[in-house]
Amino acid sequence: MMTQKLHNTIGGDYIETVTDRIEKMSEMCDGLQGFLIFHSFGGGTGSGFTALLMEQLSVEYRKKSKLEFCIYPAPNLSTSVVEPYNSVLTTHTTLEHTDVAFMVDNEAIYDICKTNLNISLPSYVNLNRLISQVVSSITVSLRFKGALNVDLNEFNTNLVPFPRIHFPLTAYSPIISAEKSTKQAMTMSEITSACFEPQNQMVKCNPRKGQYMSVCLLFRGDVVQ
Repeated sequence: MMTQKLHNTIGGDYIETVTDRIEKMSEMCDGLQGFLIFHSFGGGTGSGFTALLMEQLSVEYRKKSKLEFCIYPAPNLSTSVVEPYNSVLTTHTTLEHTDVAFMVDNEAIYDICKTNLNISLPSYVNLNRLISQVVSSITVSLRFKGALNVDLNEFNTNLVPFPRIHFPLTAYSPIISAEKSTKQAMTMSEITSACFEPQNQMVKCNPRKGQYMSVCLLFRGDVVQ
């Protein structure tokens, strides 16, 4: 119910204030490329109000790129009974008003912390650090000079085969614990292969049952053969 309230009633009291502040910030930019939106699908604010905000951004900044980083709820780790309801309602907005949506599954990042990082009881600090590392790697080419994906439009061009199929499967490698990092060295080939392993993916699914339509690998640091 919170999704509908924050989208249709309560959100209307705040949307004008939010869009005014966004407009002031955009006017301070030398060259506005687009927007990065961080939100969850399961919560009322993350789903309902974000949906309302995305609709406004599509109207006022129609030609600007809009990339989302979304926390998608998992049935095995649900924190609220209305998460499926909120997720279904906000998914339509994500289809219509977003250019690229990078999904992060709660269950997947919990399993990564337990299996790859040897953390028996992951805290929100552990989960957020993992998510922030992934986000940082995706946006690194926007912050530093590079030959690929140097602006927001190129993410859409390279990763989206059809306008409504804009949900790339995100993976990160290497994901190893602090103890192993000083003892375990990985080659470029091993790091690349690990990106296609299910245990390194931010969404709980089996990609071997589908087909890769496009792939983009972003490397950080000194890349040597």
